[in-house]
Amino acid sequence: MKKYILALVLLQLSMRIWAGTVTVASIDDLQQAINRAAPGDIIILKNGVYQTAGDIKIAQQGTKQQPITIRAERTGGAEISGAGGISMVSPAAYIVVEGFKFTHAASKARSGAGTRFCRWTHNIFETPGKGEYLTIAGNDHEIDYNTFQNKTEMGRILAIRGEGKQIAERLHIHHNYFYNFPDQGGANGAETFQFGLSGFSLSTSNSIVEYNLFEKCHGENELISVKASGVTLRYNTIRDCPAQFTLRHGNKCEVYGNYFFNTPGIRIFGDDHHIFSNYFENCNPAITVGNGGGEVADGAPLTEHDRPDRVLIAFNTLVNNKKNIEQQGRKNGLGATAIIIANNIIQGGDLAASIAGPYTSPQWKGNLIFKTKGPGDMPESGYQVLDPKLVKDANGIWRLDKNSPAIGAGGVGYPVAAVDMDGQPRSGKWDTGADQYSTAATSVHALKATEVGASAK
Repeated sequence: MKKYILALVLLQLSMRIWAGTVTVASIDDLQQAINRAAPGDIIILKNGVYQTAGDIKIAQQGTKQQPITIRAERTGGAEISGAGGISMVSPAAYIVVEGFKFTHAASKARSGAGTRFCRWTHNIFETPGKGEYLTIAGNDHEIDYNTFQNKTEMGRILAIRGEGKQIAERLHIHHNYFYNFPDQGGANGAETFQFGLSGFSLSTSNSIVEYNLFEKCHGENELISVKASGVTLRYNTIRDCPAQFTLRHGNKCEVYGNYFFNTPGIRIFGDDHHIFSNYFENCNPAITVGNGGGEVADGAPLTEHDRPDRVLIAFNTLVNNKKNIEQQGRKNGLGATAIIIANNIIQGGDLAASIAGPYTSPQWKGNLIFKTKGPGDMPESGYQVLDPKLVKDANGIWRLDKNSPAIGAGGVGYPVAAVDMDGQPRSGKWDTGADQYSTAATSVHALKATEVGASAK
């Protein structure tokens, strides 16, 4: 009995020693601290450069009220290099990984299938070699305020996966900085951000991607590649990236309140998407409606470029783009069906619309075009040639002047589009274009590097 009591006392003493906050100064001690971690524990790795021989594995479970936090002593101060990174494996839950600089081998940072409610925050990723910077396969994770920079080899920077045929669900990806991913020679597989794969494309994610900044990222022809359904991508800024934001497979995604500068804009495949209140300046092109290579609903392989059907493209502002709205030609292409293009402002650039493939049952209405090279393939019933009286604000964004004829000229038949590019609600008579002339508080603007990434507050 005395031995039992002594053992119990020693166990309780051991638990008290390891509970709370512990500071470590080696990879071995870090792994041991992780293995013993309990809800509410904080594990701090002292500043320094640490070489790994294998992955640091995390399978512990915190709670919503008491997550387990594993963090660097100072943001960017603890650098993990070597052959292994951080691997969260099932049943890991409520884990926070914070403040590290990762320079270990590529494809060694991962939240695997079966992990839940974990967070990667304020980390710097610059991992050498072919492969991904960070892969997320579990559900309910948060990826925020990370800097992903200077990738020089094939692979994705951020890759979202899932389990079986189900894409990862209920992710929140926000305030990350994606910077400097040079062209990888035109090869496929170098997207800056790939959300899903063809096999996941018909599964619904219910995830939100918002307030992220992409600058000087190329990789391949697709900057962002969405291969999943039910993803909301809003309030992101894409600047000086010579690759397209592509809804590649999947249905029912929402893309709104994004700012595109000097980039090939957005390309759309799949069904029932809503594209609204986006701002495009100096893009080439701004909006590409895909020319379908197959119809998944009729049995075409999931790898096909699924014909766009029933897509709403409304209340966007396009200014000084070399090309505006287009559909490119495709041998034996199926084109697109029932596309609505309504209440957009198109100022400057080439033709307002250039459609090279089959375009069945479109709706064009309420668009304002000005100083373009003509309407192109936009029917006369779908537009007015009228100066929208755009003026530059202090940040260089073209907005409606108080005397703009676009004010109150937009239709109200699209309730999904009830927020403008500033995050302001549309009320009363809606204005044509992305900007609702309003005195309401703004919650969105074109992002700067100081507002996102590991160094931002």
